[in-house]
Amino acid sequence: MYFEIYRQTRGTLLTGQGQWRWRLRARNHETIASGEAYVNKSDCLHAISLIRGTDDQTPVKEI
Repeated sequence: MYFEIYRQTRGTLLTGQGQWRWRLRARNHETIASGEAYVNKSDCLHAISLIRGTDDQTPVKEI
């Protein structure tokens, strides 16, 4: 698996054009997770680091 970060090319400044996004891809390159849009690249990378920091002790809550 690997993370990709990219800048949105669609939309307007108010609806996300130019904002940073991430997605997690499987080895076969299928997207298995993605996140919201971030204005700053550093915020996008921070979100990835939070996801990487989870482990099997992280609870799953059903709502």
